[in-house]
Amino acid sequence: MSRSLVDRLADGRVHVLDGAMGTMLYAGGVFVHVCYDELNLTQPDLVREIHAAYAQAGADILETNTFGANPVKLSSYGLEAETETLNAAAARLARGVAGAHLTVVGAIGPLGIRIEPFGPTAREEAEAFFGRQVEGLLAGDVDGFVLETFSDLDELHAALRAVRARSTLPVIAQMTVTESGTTAYGTDVETIARHLTEFGADVVGLNCAVGPAGMLDAIERMAAVTDRPLSAQPNAGVPRDVGDRKIYLASPEYMARYARRLIEGGARFIGGCCGTTPDHIAKLRDQVATLQPRQVPRVIARAEVTAPAGVAATPLAERSSWGAGLAAERFLTTVELLPPRGWRSDTLLDAARRVQAAGVGTVNLLDTPRAQSRMGVIPSALLIEREVGLETVTHYTCRDRNMLGMMSDILGAAALGLRNLLLVTGDAPDLGPYPDTTAVFDIDSIGLTNLVYRLNHGLDPGGNPIGEPTRFVVGVGVNHSAIDLEREVRRFYWKVDAGAEFAVTQPVFDPAPLAVFLEQIREFRIPVLAAVWPLLSLRNAEFLANEVPGVSVPPTVIERMRRAQSRGEAAATAEGVLIAREVLAAVRPLVQGVQVATPQGRVDAALAVLET
Repeated sequence: MSRSLVDRLADGRVHVLDGAMGTMLYAGGVFVHVCYDELNLTQPDLVREIHAAYAQAGADILETNTFGANPVKLSSYGLEAETETLNAAAARLARGVAGAHLTVVGAIGPLGIRIEPFGPTAREEAEAFFGRQVEGLLAGDVDGFVLETFSDLDELHAALRAVRARSTLPVIAQMTVTESGTTAYGTDVETIARHLTEFGADVVGLNCAVGPAGMLDAIERMAAVTDRPLSAQPNAGVPRDVGDRKIYLASPEYMARYARRLIEGGARFIGGCCGTTPDHIAKLRDQVATLQPRQVPRVIARAEVTAPAGVAATPLAERSSWGAGLAAERFLTTVELLPPRGWRSDTLLDAARRVQAAGVGTVNLLDTPRAQSRMGVIPSALLIEREVGLETVTHYTCRDRNMLGMMSDILGAAALGLRNLLLVTGDAPDLGPYPDTTAVFDIDSIGLTNLVYRLNHGLDPGGNPIGEPTRFVVGVGVNHSAIDLEREVRRFYWKVDAGAEFAVTQPVFDPAPLAVFLEQIREFRIPVLAAVWPLLSLRNAEFLANEVPGVSVPPTVIERMRRAQSRGEAAATAEGVLIAREVLAAVRPLVQGVQVATPQGRVDAALAVLET
């Protein structure tokens, strides 16, 4: 039995739908005048191959090849009598690919005719047409239905009634809107969301017609007026006329960036429509993985972890100098350093010595940020501690490793004497320069915090003794300016409950949102450090504002950098340092320390921020 749509609705996670079927059929050599729905009988291998490609790309939910398989549209090809047969065959093809882990939904599109009051077809007649399609899909054993690309709410309602009269399976109901956020009938997205909710759809959303940018605003507007899960399946951009063909130009990477924003805007079911391919879905899947792990381990609260007999966890103040500073509530200062791209460590060690000479007692080592290959973070930290004598806080990401590999790394780090960890989920691979790289995301930072907390109590993830416990100080990241602040606070609670002992924010450019966030998490009572970023240029500021997930740069800061940039690079860098110093002064009363970035390796900029 495949994973049901009921289960996916109940689990609270984000799920990936597949992409365009018609786009792939056309690319496979099927001309547009052919009945694509008939291919379920005449070319089943081709349809099956497309389903398999989307499954391989990471789709959780496969749509049947039945968008136009209603008796009205099939009558154009003399196939209306085959309605039930074609739909059942399509469902069986998708079911054969889905196996035990994927979900199959029956795709139902508009009839292609107008119904009352705008046309001669009665609502009851339309419902009967849709009913034949529903019966065929049910005979093929679908897990639910997706009603998609409707412009007329009344017609979609007729389709939904046809499903409800024959089945209790869940329904995803999707309308299509223009860039202005209205249907061809002039219905706005708020009205769509309210009516689909009233009709009883299990998921409400949008598909087709617009690209991801146009859909984002509409989804955010819908989220404000419905309590139902939202779905979004944008086109791969707006089509361009090239010769006699319409070409969709949005790249998989572009779609993936907007997928993250759509999810943050409220979408729980996300996929693609016209122009999207398995490559697009693979990138969407990687973005979804950054927001949730493949596995969802139970969060083990600190109170539930009991060390084996005769084993005691080391007190925070005794684990490291960093831990002692946290325990004593001292204001801590650390500077970020990047491991080198190659194998030579000279530049890294020189940078660490400059930080040490400036009186800073700790450096943070970043773990392949922006998904770019660098020397491993654990050996980099070990080199600094042994060659320079400077204590490190080691960032460690979940992106590239499964849970067993993480545990091996962390046990090795403990043996080498590293004591401070900052556990983060990590950027999606498509943010880096390696297009064929895949992510792991076996667990996320919450699960990894669970793992390290257990190791600190002498237990492996299965609760088995490991002998002497590790002595790590456990930190986590937090986004104080997250779009969905409620979700961020909830995840922060889980991190603290799992064993986090300090947190570091995303770069702060406006202290006001940080103050609001800190008030919301005050009850959790763990130290928070603010990340401070000295901007180097207007380009640097605009890049952070527009292309780095989770970072918010206010328009006032952009404008300050624009004015400074007009006076040259040196003036822009000086302004960036000044802004960072102002932020540091403003956040000092709010937090227990700061982590200062070294953009482009500019240690001098970071140290200038800390000058008194």
